Amino acid sequence: MLNYYKYLPLSTEDESWGLSVLNAGSTHVLPGTAYPGREHPAHHSFDWAKGRVLQEHQVIYITGGTGSFESDNGGKRKIGAGTIILLFPGERHRYRPDKKTGWDEYWVGFRGTITQRLFDKKFFRPENPIIDMGFNEELLSLFQGIIDHAQKEKAGYQPLIAGIVMHILGLVYTRSQQDKFEGQDIDPIVDKARVLFRANIEQQISPTDVARELQISYSRFRKIFKEYTGLAPGQFQIQLKIHRAKEMLADPAKLIKEIAYDLNFESGFYFSKLFKEKTGLTPQQFRRRLQKP
Repeated sequence: MLNYYKYLPLSTEDESWGLSVLNAGSTHVLPGTAYPGREHPAHHSFDWAKGRVLQEHQVIYITGGTGSFESDNGGKRKIGAGTIILLFPGERHRYRPDKKTGWDEYWVGFRGTITQRLFDKKFFRPENPIIDMGFNEELLSLFQGIIDHAQKEKAGYQPLIAGIVMHILGLVYTRSQQDKFEGQDIDPIVDKARVLFRANIEQQISPTDVARELQISYSRFRKIFKEYTGLAPGQFQIQLKIHRAKEMLADPAKLIKEIAYDLNFESGFYFSKLFKEKTGLTPQQFRRRLQKP
């Protein structure tokens, strides 16, 4: 494993992109080694007694060894191989490998309006700074990609590695969501429901009918489905219908009232009203755009 770190200068153009990578690196910490190493700048170094407060977000991936983590909101946590640690601006924290094992770590620090919005919207919370990713080859490759591009510093590399950071955050968020349903046998219920909605998009089937087919109460089905997908079953079904309507509007011979009827909307007026709410265009306007050369 490469021992490497770099603190990256930013241009005005880099910062205007909306996400800037400030630092990145990887370290193989041998058993019994002082941590963190003395080579880091004072504003990023810390000792265990005092902890540290950063003015940036960081994602740290521990790929080997064990250790400890503590933060104001996250409390005390044991760290094992495969752990992601999320650090938040203004949040006092400290972490270190066990002296008996050491550890291997990758990290990236960043800031910007794009990621700040994700944290402001509570996709990631200081109360839950630890996520178990296991050994994830894709995640490891992404961290290595950031380091490779940071080493070379070719023109325009900042937006490229900013995109990799977003990919990392996407993977971490997906895993955190999946962990909520671990051991609940919910995947098959949601998967079958989505299949039923898609297979019957032009049939008269309601979310209540789907719950009945799945042999569970509608209230439980709605709760499970919304927690898992972020959409209520009815909203999911409407989005499928709107997407299908867009495909049907590409056929100029198909009347709009026929599309409304085929997709089981209660009326052409309701279909047009809902279509505009979801797309910003009436069906007629959407069709005219499709027909423009």
